[in-house]
Amino acid sequence: MPRVHIPMIAELPEPERIDLPSLLRDFREGTVDCVCVLGPTASGKTRYAVDLARRIAALDASLSPEILSADSRQVYIGMDIGTGKDLSEYGEIPHHLLDILPAGEKYNVYRYQRDFALAYTAVRGRGHLPILCGGTGLYIEAAALGYDFHKQEPQMPASMLPQHTFFIGVLVDRDTRNARIDARLDARLKEGMVDEVRGLMEKGIKPEDLIWYGLEYKFVTRYLIGELSYEQMRLQLSNAIHQFAKRQMTWFRGMERSGIRIRWVEV
Repeated sequence: MPRVHIPMIAELPEPERIDLPSLLRDFREGTVDCVCVLGPTASGKTRYAVDLARRIAALDASLSPEILSADSRQVYIGMDIGTGKDLSEYGEIPHHLLDILPAGEKYNVYRYQRDFALAYTAVRGRGHLPILCGGTGLYIEAAALGYDFHKQEPQMPASMLPQHTFFIGVLVDRDTRNARIDARLDARLKEGMVDEVRGLMEKGIKPEDLIWYGLEYKFVTRYLIGELSYEQMRLQLSNAIHQFAKRQMTWFRGMERSGIRIRWVEV
C-alpha cells in the first residue's frame, strides 16, 4: 500500500510576555524608536495595538502613543467594511494612514513608505511613541526596516524612518483563526459589504479596478457583475481569505528567518 504524504503543520512560536517598563525605557534611551504590532487577518492585532497604546499611556502619559496603519487597502476612503477598517476600535487613540486616498486609485509600497515617513516623523516630533500596526508584510518591512526605495529623492533621508523597531506578533492558532475569518466574513456580509461594493461601482469605479484590490472587492464585484452566484462568492472568498492568512504568517516567519526578532503574544 503506497504511503500517503501528510504535510506537516508548522508549529506556532512560543508566546512571550512584553515587559512594558523595559520597552519604554528603551524608547526613551533611543534603542527602540518604533513598536510594530503585526499578525495575520482576524488575529486581533488592531485591538491589541489599541490596548497596548492605552497601557503605555497609563504608564507614561507624556508618550501618548499614536498608531500608524500598515494595511494596503485601508488607505482608501469608502472601502470600510471590506477592508475591516473598524475605526471605532481606535477610540481616543490617534491613528494615521487610514482614508488618505479616494477609492479607485492605485497605491504602492513606494508611496506608502513616503506617507509613512511623513506621519512617523510628525509623531516623533511630538515626542510620542509610534505604533505601526498591520498585516501587509511588504508595507511593514518598507516602514519598519528602513528600506531605501527612494535613493533619488533627497527629501527622503533614512533618518525619516525607524532604525530600531520592536516587533510584536499577535499569535492565534489556525483553527481559531479560521473560525474567526468565517464568522467575520458572515458578519461583514450582513453589515452591507455587498452594498458597499455596489455603491463604489455606482460612483463610477470600474469593476476591473475593484477586482484589482483583491479578496472582498474581487469576489463581491464578480458576484455583482454576474460571474459568480452568491454561494460561489461566499465560498471562494472564504477560501481566498484563509489562503491569504497563511501567506501572511509565511511572510512573518520569513522575517524571523532573516534575523528579525518578533516577540509573539497571545491575546
